[in-house]
Amino acid sequence: MNTLLLHCRPGFEGEVCAEISEQAARLDVAGYAKAKPNSAHAEFICSEPGGAEHLMRRVRFNQLIFPRQWARGEYVELPESDRVGVLLESLANYPVCGSLWLEVFDTNEGKELSNFCRKFEKPLRTALIKAGRLQDDPKKPRLLLTFRSGREAFVGVAESNNSALWPMGIPRLKFPREAPSRSTLKLEEAWHHFIPRDQWDQRLAPGMTAVDLGAAPGGWTWQLVNRNIKVTAVDNGPMAENLMYSGLVDHQRADGFAFKPRRPVNWMVCDIVEKPARTASMIETWMGEGWCKEAVVNLKLPMKQRYAEVQRLLARIDEGLKARGLKVSIACKQLYHDREEVTCHLRRL
Repeated sequence: MNTLLLHCRPGFEGEVCAEISEQAARLDVAGYAKAKPNSAHAEFICSEPGGAEHLMRRVRFNQLIFPRQWARGEYVELPESDRVGVLLESLANYPVCGSLWLEVFDTNEGKELSNFCRKFEKPLRTALIKAGRLQDDPKKPRLLLTFRSGREAFVGVAESNNSALWPMGIPRLKFPREAPSRSTLKLEEAWHHFIPRDQWDQRLAPGMTAVDLGAAPGGWTWQLVNRNIKVTAVDNGPMAENLMYSGLVDHQRADGFAFKPRRPVNWMVCDIVEKPARTASMIETWMGEGWCKEAVVNLKLPMKQRYAEVQRLLARIDEGLKARGLKVSIACKQLYHDREEVTCHLRRL
């Protein structure tokens, strides 16, 4: 169990390797990261026993930017004649787990395995329960089986409160037909990731106010309106008519980067395609001037050195706000619905 497997968006394997290597170096965990391009995963091989477990105990998964899911364990060859028996044998040195997820990588090959996993899960679950390897207990670790093929799987474990909220880190969100664009799912996923579900009624309450910068046609505005939040939608482009009929949207035809609210709002959200440095500067201004209490903003990524650039920008925002004497929590994640971007959440404390 000395290998750490990390799922990610295809094409971002290098960023995952850089990020987990930095975390390992910070904690003096010896090892090396490796990945194949567009494989949708990376591995960190620890040089000393217990290294992967130490990493997972000292690092909070929700603070990692590019990994979608992680688990510590090892690859196991699975003969077609007795996959269940071999898996049971390989789990001899693993802890008894409280839940089971069968996962695949986010590739075309992985998608083809999804049907196999659905059929295999029931007999496997039955055998695990009968053997005492699986109990219905959320406090126990989660058993994560990632299938590379029908004959090979990574048998891993992770704490249920220190891993992804969904299998493979992919949320099961349904696109609302009334929403003007699929980008609406970015904001919904951001809320799931950054705000505990039991705090939604408090922090996303009806009657609150928000500004959506670069709003047109209104995918993010729709999410806010759906929670009965009053929105100032800032964009020179047209907004979807059904949003304007809600009576909760004030459309301001203006440049999002030049807009200043007349009074502070609860939320500022922004998904403008712009150089990330300019967006970072805008974030610092909005939080620093007290124009909003919380913000969800997307940073578009450069072609190279993406992890290094994100780290630099987050540090710049943090240093700028501290220089103003402000306490602001800053979190960042490449969400499933993001593409060449990451999503940042900021909250004044």
